[in-house]
Parts: sequence; C-alpha cells; structure tokens
Amino acid sequence: MKWLGILGLVALSECLVTIPLMKIKSMRENLRGNNTLKDYLEKYPNSLAYKFLHKQPDPGVSFEPLRNYLDLAYVGVISIGTPPQKFKVVFDTGSADLWVPSVYCSSRACATHRTFNPLLSSTFLVSGQPVNLVYGSGKVSGFLAYDTVQIGGLVDLSQAFSLSLEEEPGNFMEFAVFDGILGLSYPSLALRGATPVFDNLWKQGLIAQNLFAFYLSRKDEKGSVLMLGGVDPSYYRGDLHWVPVSRPTYWQVGMDSISVNGEVIACDGGCQAIIDTGTSLLTGPRDPVLNIQELINAQHSYDGEYAVDCNAVHTLPDIVFTIDGGNYPVPASAYIQKNHLGTCRSNFEESVGDEPYSDIWVLGDVFLRLYFTAFDRANNRIGLAPAV
Repeated sequence: MKWLGILGLVALSECLVTIPLMKIKSMRENLRGNNTLKDYLEKYPNSLAYKFLHKQPDPGVSFEPLRNYLDLAYVGVISIGTPPQKFKVVFDTGSADLWVPSVYCSSRACATHRTFNPLLSSTFLVSGQPVNLVYGSGKVSGFLAYDTVQIGGLVDLSQAFSLSLEEEPGNFMEFAVFDGILGLSYPSLALRGATPVFDNLWKQGLIAQNLFAFYLSRKDEKGSVLMLGGVDPSYYRGDLHWVPVSRPTYWQVGMDSISVNGEVIACDGGCQAIIDTGTSLLTGPRDPVLNIQELINAQHSYDGEYAVDCNAVHTLPDIVFTIDGGNYPVPASAYIQKNHLGTCRSNFEESVGDEPYSDIWVLGDVFLRLYFTAFDRANNRIGLAPAV
C-alpha cells in the first residue's frame, strides 16, 4: 500500500499503541534557554554546510559531521525520500528508532521544524502500524513507514522510520534545535518490525566494520563527528580500552565505582551505566547524586537545577568513574558549566525513570566530550580513550 491518505492517518492517531522505550533521560529536548537559545541559533542558518576540520578521512570510514549546540546537543543532517528531504537529527545511542515530523503533525512543535511529505517521495511506503515513542522528556505519536535514508554519504534502502502526528508535551520539541532523533542502540529497543538504521547499513554491506564511533567537541560549534564503519585514531590518545556490554539493549556496561581522591563516593561495590549520546548530563540515582551535589557545594536553585560557585572550577577535585578496571576522571571544568548569564551549574542530575532503570547511571555528553567512544556491535563492547 503506497499511502493511506489524510483521513487514514487521522484514524491511526486515534488508536495508537504505546511502545515505551524505557529510556531514562534520553534527550533534554526542552533545552535550557528556550527562546534565548532559539534566537542564538537563528544567527547561524548556514553553519551546517561545513567541512570537518580539514581532516583526511579514512577511506574505510564514513564521516557524518555534527554541529555542537552550546554543549547541549550534537546534531547531524540526514535525508529521507526520493528526491531527498533533509532533516536535522540527534544520533542517540540511548534509543533505537528513527523518527521525524510529518506534514500531518498537529503539534505546535512541528510548525517550527522541517516536516516530511510522503506525497513528494517516489520511494515512500507506509506500513499502517501506529506507534508511540516514549522518552524521558515526552512522547512522539505517529505511524511507521519505509523509505530511502541517506546518512554520511551512505544510501540505506527501505529503512523503517516513524512519522510523527503529535509531539507532547508542547515544550518537548518546540524549541529543540533538531527535527528528529536517529537511534543507534540495539534492535531489542526498536519498534516491532523496524530494523534500526545502523543494522540496515551493516546488512546492506554499506560499511566495512560493524561498529561506529563518536568524537564530541568541547564548546566548539564545529569539529564533532559520527564515524560509521570504523574509527580514526587521530581523534584520541593512546589505545582504546574495550569494555564488554553487560546487557545488549542499551549500550550498558558494568561500572566499578565513582570516587574522589581515592575515596568511593558512589557505586560502591559496582553498578550499571549506560553510555548515551542522547543525554546532555551525568545522571544517576537520587541519593548518590545528592551526595555529589553536597560534595561540590552545589545549591538547589529555584529553577530545579544546582548552582555552583564558578570559582570552584579551579579548586574542586576530579570525580573518577572506574569502568572495567580503567579510570576515567571527569574534572570540575567538565562537571561545572557556565551558562550565557555567567552563572554556573552542576552537570550532575538525578535519573528520571521507573524501576529497575532509576538505579542506573547515564554517562552523557559531559563524559563523552572527554572520551572518544567506539560502539562495537560485532563484539558487543565499547572502546574508550581520551579524546584529543
């Protein structure tokens, strides 16, 4: 069936089936600053058309440049359909599905983002399956479809993706700097009948190795990159430390401890952590996070965040995450962030999620800016090394 028509889509929206992702804090779609951030980004309408730092790409690796939006989100451009329709997406290792807004979306957020028009694509197919993607910050309701997806110069045929009919709550996406999300987690998290994008790239023989990697820049708008099918050693120092995936749903690993100056302050006796490019901060269980906030003298503020003296960045110690015997220090310059008003806040946050997930740590972009990360699907492991 090529197309259901508008009335068919409206009918689908009234009988949606909830398919939760059990995601802890996937994206901070309701980005801080809202209108302030939006106004700032409007000053750079052409900044996505850049070359990546004049680096010579490995011919065996496909590079997808990412734009760093104020250290809050890393966004790349993909296209869907024939001829291609372009979208800005977050490449999220904490989920497994691809979705973008549709021209039939009724939410206010869709009016401020690019929307996909199925009638303009000669390769579009609709499945008729209604979906409801649930994230930590909101949900996206819509329907499943198939079309050609282009990413990093690779052409992925008959890729399953979701088209949104509704995005809620209203602030979930309205001020987001991206149009949709492309999940890079394991297929077990994907919608029924939907093969994730990365799995299709591998099955169609488009990449040399069954792995991908991220380099996330610090503060710089340009320079971040997603590598598909391999890694480029020029982006990290030393060797990759390979850590086995403990549960192949999220990119989840066993963590030994969290310590300061050799004293364990959290994760005593071991715990679990998820490596998540779709989370801005470092999140964890309530009590350990509150203990860390107290340790760094972070004060709970009226807006729900934790304010820190900006001068403390020069005196506070590293917080060390020990993973599979390897130490990964996070300095105060990383876990304290100054905003556009010149005030500072803690980059630690309590997890949001139901049991058994609320006791899992999520190592988001704060951690990943420090450590180049390779995600090896062939061997179910994650490689970590200090980023250059």
